[in-house]
Amino acid sequence: MKSYDKNLIHYVVVTGILVKDGKFLIVKRADWEKAFPGRWTVPGGKLEVLDYSLKQKDTPHHWYNVFENLLRKEVEEEIGAKIKNIGYVTSMIYVRPDNVPCIIVSLWAEPLDEKICLCNALSDFAWVTLEESKKYDLIEGMYEELFILDKKLKGEGSFEWKKE
Repeated sequence: MKSYDKNLIHYVVVTGILVKDGKFLIVKRADWEKAFPGRWTVPGGKLEVLDYSLKQKDTPHHWYNVFENLLRKEVEEEIGAKIKNIGYVTSMIYVRPDNVPCIIVSLWAEPLDEKICLCNALSDFAWVTLEESKKYDLIEGMYEELFILDKKLKGEGSFEWKKE
């Protein structure tokens, strides 16, 4: 078992599953990416202090909608789309190869338009059903996130991630 520094700082990452006409948008990471090269996932990115610190606080001491605003920014940067109706899917911890833990908050949203324009860190995209997603080399846990959201959108209850 690896030991971790209890004082280690975490990265905070937000990812977003886009939903349109009953299908989910998945994107393929470029082959040169350090983490999960050439594998399929969803848009997202790391929270940076400048994502909120230069903005006016919503109360005297707090900023609200930090994850939602980060998702809007990352989706626009990575696939050139604007989004609406943001909701929660699940959360997880991923420990990177350099032993830095990442807290990942998985959200979902609807795109405002049809156009997809990939950034250079992504090499392809596809709109897929839950069943079709099984044909892609998804990052581990991604199928389960799509499953959770699919059930939620169909009104089949609230699901938590479970290992198959």
